[in-house]
Amino acid sequence: MNVYEESRQTLNRDGFVVLRQFLSPTGLRELTDALERYIREVVPGLPDSSAFYHDRARPETLKQMQHFQRAPFLTDYPLQDEWLAMAAGLLGEPAVSMGPEWFNKPPGVEHPTPPHQDNFYFKLSPPQVITAWLALDPTDEENGCLRYVTGSHQRGLRSHAETQVLGFSQGITDYGPDDAARESAVTLHPGDLAVHHGETIHLADANHSSTRQRRAFALVYRGVSAHVDADAKERHQSSVNRQHMGFGLKPRDASS
Repeated sequence: MNVYEESRQTLNRDGFVVLRQFLSPTGLRELTDALERYIREVVPGLPDSSAFYHDRARPETLKQMQHFQRAPFLTDYPLQDEWLAMAAGLLGEPAVSMGPEWFNKPPGVEHPTPPHQDNFYFKLSPPQVITAWLALDPTDEENGCLRYVTGSHQRGLRSHAETQVLGFSQGITDYGPDDAARESAVTLHPGDLAVHHGETIHLADANHSSTRQRRAFALVYRGVSAHVDADAKERHQSSVNRQHMGFGLKPRDASS
């Protein structure tokens, strides 16, 4: 029996589902301790393509981490049984981890997330892919919570173009009032998990709080039936590299 069947039905209908208190307080503390240790001990020595800042001269403006290095607990974290079971239950087939990322919206920094669809980055067919977004802080409309366009995953990929937002190289070009009318703002507590389909349109406002972080740990899983379109992925990576060079960063092979 699939214990996630009801949640899977919600995901298939709306394009997203929220699993409240997915991670226990003990599990959350273990993860946040590992992330804080990584930020303190490893991040200062990373290449600039693995840790993004609003202002690299200000460590407190760290906004995104990927390609975790020298941190086996974090790189192996998505392979834990409870996470793989969740992903398989929601995808309806065995799941494969595509790796974790860490996101933040520091207070006092203007940093909206443009409307986009993750599978425009991933290039998977069929689009059997989910992103599981774990809240590490309370998230609400003041500090830039996720906003999903309900049902948008049922309409396929939209046109995207390069953005000026580091870490989100592509954004939807024709996002309009009809999309905005179907937005659902998702308020989360630490340990809550928001899971969305790879073709669900989502976005987030800037953090308008003067004191509160908005940190999250995101894990991406594809179903075993999904495969990468290598040619499309290579074209996308060229776009990522152009963006990174425009920000003065050294390009790398892995996408972001």
